[in-house]
Amino acid sequence: MMADTQAEMREKKKRVLPTGNAEIDKKLADGLPLNSLNLLEGANDTGKSVLCQQIVWGGMNDGLSAAIFTSEYNSHSLLHQMEELGMDVSDYFAWGYLKIYPIDLEGVKWTEELSKNFLLHMIDCIREAKEELIVIDSFTPFTFCASQESLFNFFTECKSECDRGKTVIITLHSYAFDEDTLTRIRSIADGHIKLRLETVGDKNVGMMEVVKMRGAKKVAGNMVSFEVHPGYGLKVVPYSSISV
Repeated sequence: MMADTQAEMREKKKRVLPTGNAEIDKKLADGLPLNSLNLLEGANDTGKSVLCQQIVWGGMNDGLSAAIFTSEYNSHSLLHQMEELGMDVSDYFAWGYLKIYPIDLEGVKWTEELSKNFLLHMIDCIREAKEELIVIDSFTPFTFCASQESLFNFFTECKSECDRGKTVIITLHSYAFDEDTLTRIRSIADGHIKLRLETVGDKNVGMMEVVKMRGAKKVAGNMVSFEVHPGYGLKVVPYSSISV
């Protein structure tokens, strides 16, 4: 009986991607499901990028390789920020287990055709990537001129890559989509996490809501309040203690 229980625990561990933060993992039923498409949705400065970095940190410590496509950082600034937050991945980067692909969008004049071709190119990059964990932070700049057809095709292809063994995490801003498009994108995803900021006294506190998590029904609706701490990353804080 004990052997069966230990085997089940090992199998369960294989099916999830831990964040490396025990407090957050509790709210996610031990982590994100592997081989899933996940949306991290929120306004500017709500913690989407830091949560992505936390997930990458957990995944790399759990033996996964990762690729980050980022319009938010260059390689140096991303590695530096993660080190400042106590998540030093420079060795993984040096050994080739972590790939960082900065996307420079300065001066780009988006058209519908350019957005379509760019999204198709992104799909090719994800499809050809050898890494198991794929992060796109942030997806929003590529969407301003994109048609619904191009957007739905992109997310559907991402979902197909998850079915083939990859885990994909995409950050986006709600304001970039009309409600119908956003609803359909959310329906394609396996996991959906909303982030927002709340001002409590003289503090800005991050709030994370697990809206949907495939295979982990009990976590839906979980609310987590957190702060970003140097040297630690995301730190869960009881909302009641902040409100005093």
